[in-house]
Amino acid sequence: MTLLRSLAAGTAAGAVGTAALNVATYADMAVRGRAESEMAGKLVKNVASSAGLSALTRDDETSQHRRSALGALLGYGNGLGVGILYAMIRPLLPRRISVPVAALVVGAAAMALSDVPATKTGATDPAKWSPGDWLADAIPHGIYGAAVVLAVEGLRSREDAG
Repeated sequence: MTLLRSLAAGTAAGAVGTAALNVATYADMAVRGRAESEMAGKLVKNVASSAGLSALTRDDETSQHRRSALGALLGYGNGLGVGILYAMIRPLLPRRISVPVAALVVGAAAMALSDVPATKTGATDPAKWSPGDWLADAIPHGIYGAAVVLAVEGLRSREDAG
């Protein structure tokens, strides 16, 4: 797979994975009646506070909406970025890599890329998470990983056949 094809495949796979993660998350919210996580908005607020960006640190409705939007955009960036990274490194991995193992690694990478910065900035504390909180984070990221890996593998096999 050429660099440009890997970039395109990774972007498409990251978009598929992000959509799958969002569907899983919103389905969980609907089933359990839980609120949307505020972690990404808190991350934005904490980073903005450190950077002196007062437009994002106020507690008015407009600032809250901006933080929510920027948090969502960070999630899309993470989802697309991990998809691109997997598509770029996939040709370097063994040809018959196990899809479940690859999905677990990709999902864990995406989860770490969102949770570690949030923890470092004080937006969350995983030590205080309940088992339900962990599952609400891990399951959608596992689904994300599976969707990304299956999309990349599907695009690779299609290219191999063509």
